[in-house]
Amino acid sequence: MPRLIDLSHTVEDGMITYKGLPAPIVCDYLSREASRAFYAPGVEFHIGKIEMVANTGTYLDSPFHRYAAGKDLSQLDLATLAELDGIVARLPDRPDRAITSADLLAALAGTAVRGKAILVETGWSRHWRSDRYFEGHPYLTAGAAEMLADAGARLVGIDSHNIDNTDGGQRPAHSTLLGADIPIVEHMTALSTLPLTGFRFSAVPVKVKGMGTFPVRAYASIPD
Repeated sequence: MPRLIDLSHTVEDGMITYKGLPAPIVCDYLSREASRAFYAPGVEFHIGKIEMVANTGTYLDSPFHRYAAGKDLSQLDLATLAELDGIVARLPDRPDRAITSADLLAALAGTAVRGKAILVETGWSRHWRSDRYFEGHPYLTAGAAEMLADAGARLVGIDSHNIDNTDGGQRPAHSTLLGADIPIVEHMTALSTLPLTGFRFSAVPVKVKGMGTFPVRAYASIPD
């Protein structure tokens, strides 16, 4: 059996993923105690309720997130989300926030990108659930995103607060990758536990029509 590594943050009540967006509310719709009135003695169930924005926890962006005519979650091919050959671009603890195409090429060390899930490890996930997480995060430059798109990446993930620089209103990495039908997974974690290659990657969201983003349980499968 392959070894499975969880690359997702846990979604919790009151957790802030992106400053300015509301935290999820996780609560009971029907508690176990209340359910006893509907069932035979000794039988009880729990039905939970969650209220949240789609950009919560570790989530996937589909093209519809950026483009009105782009594919929404329900239109994504599973072949772009599951059992992908994965590559880690290991770039942690850099003094420069901007990750360029040259940085990626050096980290990938000549490994073929076409058809692969490229996971960019910045080490930023160590700041998760802290104020530091929201300020000064690493990101891909426009040139880096263009290089990945031109090279035929199937999916791109990052363990940072955003794949783009959020200091201004431009979002070139989102625009380029989603414009090329390349899904993005943001707010990943535990990428340092992966080998550089030799694993499979999956990040499948709920199949929702008319929505562009949703949390995923991202994970890697490493053969024994």
